[in-house]
Amino acid sequence: AIVIVFDVNDVGSLEHTRQWLADALKENDPSNVILFLVGSKKDLSSPAQYSLMEKDALKVAQEMQAEYWAVSSLTGENVRDFFFRVAALTFESSVLAELERGNNTRRIGDTVRISSNERDLYLSTPRKKPKCCQ
Repeated sequence: AIVIVFDVNDVGSLEHTRQWLADALKENDPSNVILFLVGSKKDLSSPAQYSLMEKDALKVAQEMQAEYWAVSSLTGENVRDFFFRVAALTFESSVLAELERGNNTRRIGDTVRISSNERDLYLSTPRKKPKCCQ
């Protein structure tokens, strides 16, 4: 995924997004990326100011073929939903790509089971069980 972030209160930063995307595409296969245009600092905009910027941002997102999201790091508005969306789409894309390039033992629609030990999920040491509950 490529995430291009701009400040919704700064028209100049929206104008720079095209160049930032061009730079990112130099390092990535354009046919194999999911694009997101993210307007940040939404909490600092008045509704009228944001409405004008949103029209321009949606136009730029459409040109880029990117999903547009407006977020506020301060208030947390849309932040969690945005990251869940990125995670879901990139995971789906990764699984489909693996299935398509695989050795034909799995096909799209097959059940794929993912398993691991709980201790493998975290880099930190596992929590000790409390002595009171043994």
